[in-house]
Amino acid sequence: MKSENLKKLVVSGMLTALIVVLSGFYIPVGASKCFPIQHMVNILAAVLLGPWWGVGIAFCASLIRNLMGTGTLLAFPGSMVGALVCGLVFDRTKKLLPTCIGEVVGTGVLGGMLAYPLAAFVLGKDAALFTYVLPFLVSTAGGTILAAILVMVLSRTHAIGYLRGLLANS
Repeated sequence: MKSENLKKLVVSGMLTALIVVLSGFYIPVGASKCFPIQHMVNILAAVLLGPWWGVGIAFCASLIRNLMGTGTLLAFPGSMVGALVCGLVFDRTKKLLPTCIGEVVGTGVLGGMLAYPLAAFVLGKDAALFTYVLPFLVSTAGGTILAAILVMVLSRTHAIGYLRGLLANS
C-alpha cells in the first residue's frame, strides 16, 4: 500500500472514530436533534481527503452507529450524499464557502429527499417527499457552522495546508 493511501486510511479511521464517539452529542432544536459532528467531519474530509474518502467515512460511521444502536438507517443518505456533494464542490473550487453550501444542499435537501423512500418503503413510516428536509437542514447547519469556523482557524494558522501536504499524493 502506498504511504499516501495509508496516511489517508489512518486519518479516515480517526475521523470515523470521532463521529462514532461523539454521536451521543446532539443539540435539541425544536422537534429535531442536531448531530453536528457528522457534518463537521464531512467538510473536514472534503478539505483534507477528497470526496470518495468522505463518502467512505460517512458510510463507515453510519454503519457502526447503526450496529451500536445509536443511529438509524436515515443516517446513510444524509451523511453520504452530503459528504459526496461537499467533497466534489471542494475538489472543483478549493473554496470553503461553496463547500459549506454543498454540505447543506447535499445533506439537507438531497439527503433529506433520499431519506423518504428509505423511510416509507424500508422502515414503513408514513412520510412525504420533503418530510426529512427540514430536520436534515437543521442538523447540517450546526455542523457546517462548526466546520467553517474550524477550517478558517486552521487555514489562518496554515495547518490545513500542512495537513493537505502530508496527505497529498506524490
